[in-house]
Amino acid sequence: MSEGSREPTELGAALSAAVRRGMPGVSDVRSLRRVSGGASQETWSFDASLAGALVPLILRRRPGGSADQPPRSVALPLETEAELLRLAGDAGVPVPEVRMLLEPADGLGSGYVMERLEGETIARRILRDDVFAAVRPKLARQCGEILARIHAIPSERLPQLSTADFAGQLASYRAVFDGFARPHPVFELAFRWLADHQPEPTPVAFVHGDFRNGNLLIDADGVRGVLDWEIAHQGDPMEDLGWICVNSWRFGAEPPVGGFGLREDLFAGYEAAGGRRVDPERVRLWEIFGTLKWGIMCMMQYSVFERGVDRSVERAAIGRRSSETEIDLLNLLLR
Repeated sequence: MSEGSREPTELGAALSAAVRRGMPGVSDVRSLRRVSGGASQETWSFDASLAGALVPLILRRRPGGSADQPPRSVALPLETEAELLRLAGDAGVPVPEVRMLLEPADGLGSGYVMERLEGETIARRILRDDVFAAVRPKLARQCGEILARIHAIPSERLPQLSTADFAGQLASYRAVFDGFARPHPVFELAFRWLADHQPEPTPVAFVHGDFRNGNLLIDADGVRGVLDWEIAHQGDPMEDLGWICVNSWRFGAEPPVGGFGLREDLFAGYEAAGGRRVDPERVRLWEIFGTLKWGIMCMMQYSVFERGVDRSVERAAIGRRSSETEIDLLNLLLR
């Protein structure tokens, strides 16, 4: 029986003790199971008994219960991620409530416990199932409104974050691409085109960095939660608007915003909620860069498989998707 299909006794006992410490009144935890998703962190679902009721919760922690930041990791420390969730919630962004941080004495490594919200993250269901039919036309505007709230969080309230502008990210992914020593003429063309069309610098804002299908928890009423804040940073807010328009996040559906909506609705919701005036051409530059970025990230995933670090079929399957991004880039550049 796999670890994800049974309750690991040792982890369950340590978690129960930690939750009783961090959430006074909890008597025990039950139904602990590993859930899929998230390549860089562990995610566990469980229920806590509190005042005669079951409280649905999520444990998010470093793989294997490590307390240290992995070498060369781009993910934020989980303590920082938890603080961002709290700030986002205060700003009116739909997010799970953080209930407690883990402490070294808990013996569970670095991480935190948050509420478990009901909803769907699997894009193919959101884009095709009848239960979401009525809400799909509203999602693009909702996403624009949510992004405006995220970008409006004052920088002085934020924990320490890196700054990643267009030029810096382009140079960073250029270096990664050059390190593979594998010819991809379309990627080379995209790098040269983007280098020639870099946008003017803009005042930075708080950027989610991975706002897209898969990281949005959605129910029949709309977006219930924004998840996975691990690569949040300071940067150009148009980056988030461009990223959700990348074709890879449409999963075969036609509407350009996540496969469910129109750019015009995304932009209108963003501006109506107080976001900066949207420059569609600047968003398009970020969409092109995002497409190239995802293509290189696919190469990185295959490299992990090829080197034997992780021989999962998922790694190999994601690796082959770099060819899809080449088609997307040609369509974008020739438009």
